[in-house]
Amino acid sequence: MNDVRPGLKVGVAAAAVLTLAAGSTVALAAASGAFRSRQAAPNGQCSAPALAGTVVDVALANMGGRMMTGGSTGGMMRVRASRQQVPAGTVSLRVANVGSLVHELIVLPLAPGQQVGQRAIGTDGRVDEAGSVGEASKTCGAGAGDGIDPGAIGWVTLDLAPGTYELLCNLPGHYAAGMYTELQVG
Repeated sequence: MNDVRPGLKVGVAAAAVLTLAAGSTVALAAASGAFRSRQAAPNGQCSAPALAGTVVDVALANMGGRMMTGGSTGGMMRVRASRQQVPAGTVSLRVANVGSLVHELIVLPLAPGQQVGQRAIGTDGRVDEAGSVGEASKTCGAGAGDGIDPGAIGWVTLDLAPGTYELLCNLPGHYAAGMYTELQVG
């Protein structure tokens, strides 16, 4: 006897396929509607306007426990981008905070030979932002702010020259916990 309802079988199968096909934080965030925020807007939702140039969806995530002293976490933190390479010129970053902590996205060029995750971390748990070409750190808005709230989005449009950039969260302890990724601009 099979006591599982046919509709349930289809739903479970579809969820399994979606999970396998997605394979990444960004794909799962997009599938769940994370790039449409439900916070900080009078109508209960905010979304990025039509963005110029090449659009890259970025998911900021923390898994596990709360921040603890010393900059470590009870879990891992990540920055995931939908694309690792984009053409030079106008690039828009649409950033979804899919974690439970406030996050931000800073865009810093990498010097030749420099690798992501190798920046010196100061005593305040942050890296030097000198040379930043932009940031998305405003809940339901463009550009700089006080951080993107959990479940919310932010965005920034930049004119990027060819080179390698590091996308990172620079809130205290977040970079050390793994919140960075590389973006190649060519």
